[in-house]
Amino acid sequence: MILMEAVAKTSEFPLAFTLVYAVGFVAAVAIGSIAWYNSKRPPGWEDKERPDVVPEVKAKDE
Repeated sequence: MILMEAVAKTSEFPLAFTLVYAVGFVAAVAIGSIAWYNSKRPPGWEDKERPDVVPEVKAKDE
C-alpha cells in the first residue's frame, strides 16, 4: 500500500517536467521564427513578403 502511494505521488513530476520542456520548445520555435522573419533575407528571399502574423521589429540602429 505504501509503495502504491509513493508511486502515485512521484508520477506527477515527469508530467510537469515534460510540460515545462514542451512549452519551452514551443516558445523557442515561435521566438526563433519571429527573429528569422525579421532578419535580413538570404539570397533569393529579398523580395518575399513577411507574413501578416509576424510583427515587424525595428533594430536600434534604424
